[in-house]
Amino acid sequence: MTTRLREHYDTVVKPKLQEAYSYANPMQLPRLDKIVINMGVGEASQDRKLIEGAVQDLTAISGQKPVVTRAKKSIAQFKLREGMVVGCKVTLRRDRMYEFLDRLVTIALPRVRDFRGVPTRGFDGAGNYTMGLKEQIIFPEINYDQVDKVRGMDITICTTAKTNDEARTLLEGFDLPFQK
Repeated sequence: MTTRLREHYDTVVKPKLQEAYSYANPMQLPRLDKIVINMGVGEASQDRKLIEGAVQDLTAISGQKPVVTRAKKSIAQFKLREGMVVGCKVTLRRDRMYEFLDRLVTIALPRVRDFRGVPTRGFDGAGNYTMGLKEQIIFPEINYDQVDKVRGMDITICTTAKTNDEARTLLEGFDLPFQK
């Protein structure tokens, strides 16, 4: 069972990329590798219960149990010691990745207030794109009444593209709405 976006990649995006960058081998074509969703919960170092809400929200959004991340170094200004809980993250691959990207583009991003497209400055030079969301309640899986605190998240889309231009063409093929 392949997802709608995977079929779209095979039938529409691949030929467009082949034509635009004229690769000799179809295995050279850029494709999605993984999507990493990271939710930082800095206040969790003081209150342990805050991480549970973040884990629940991220599980509902991604459909997969997140990993709790811990501090690597102690930072006195932030009252942070090594090993304290600072957030959670989840890595999506294959069908779950395409399913999440489909929901992000078609359902979640249009629900963002004053949305004018995702910024183009999120590329890192190696074909990966990172964007931040200010609130998790734009996803329909989150019940607004059960949210203890509105949290933001970072979404990193990792591709096999070599340059920013190739990655942007790939993501535009998936209808990711970039700013003009």
